[in-house]
Amino acid sequence: MGKNKLKKFADMREYECVLQYPREELLREGFPFSGKWNSEVFNRPNPIVLELGCGRGEYTVGLAKADKNGNHIGVDIKGARMWAGASEVERDKIDNAKFLRCEIENIDHFFAPGEVDRIWITFPDPQMKKARKRLTSTRFLNLYRKILKSGGIINLKTDSPFLYEYTRRLVELNHLPLIVKTDDLYASGQVDRISSIKTYYEQQWLSRGKKIKLISFQLPAEGELLEPREDDIERDDYRAIPRPNISPEFNTVES
Repeated sequence: MGKNKLKKFADMREYECVLQYPREELLREGFPFSGKWNSEVFNRPNPIVLELGCGRGEYTVGLAKADKNGNHIGVDIKGARMWAGASEVERDKIDNAKFLRCEIENIDHFFAPGEVDRIWITFPDPQMKKARKRLTSTRFLNLYRKILKSGGIINLKTDSPFLYEYTRRLVELNHLPLIVKTDDLYASGQVDRISSIKTYYEQQWLSRGKKIKLISFQLPAEGELLEPREDDIERDDYRAIPRPNISPEFNTVES
């Protein structure tokens, strides 16, 4: 392991905005702040907003800056990536952003039923071969139900035509209340200060002429969820270009 990565891990252990609970520790000791995020972590009674698979934390930081009335939590298992966003939060003393290092599959251990208001899923791997790994699959939606308020909102922002179409079909098949649906966000007239936050990878997709898609819907607390047909959905034929060693500025937010 390189010295730079070791330093990042050391920093993360000291950052007040970071909560780290590997699976072994979680199973052994449990999570002390379930149901107490507002009262004991943020010390402010605002709606809780999660970004799942937050990576470097760019969108989480952008959300916290753009939405001062929300308590924002970036969730990922890769601490070395999360370090970038956490460092910005620490440096700029952003008091409505935290980071939780854990597996998304265990997210229900960290929040009480109904504790979360909204979830953002930004540019995830579309997992075209394995539906169970898709963050908008019925498997994960049933998991989110355990922590979301009834009628809580799921937001998917993606460059992937495959994942967008899969999720659109899932929403339609299960009659989930739709809030926003667009396969070309910036040409739709529906962009706002929140949805216009741009991460490094989103800027890459835009520079390559890819259209950004957004679908937002409510998730009722009850009712069986069915998987949509996907065998006729065209697969994506492109991949991301790896991030350079020197990172660009975080969080481009349009006014």
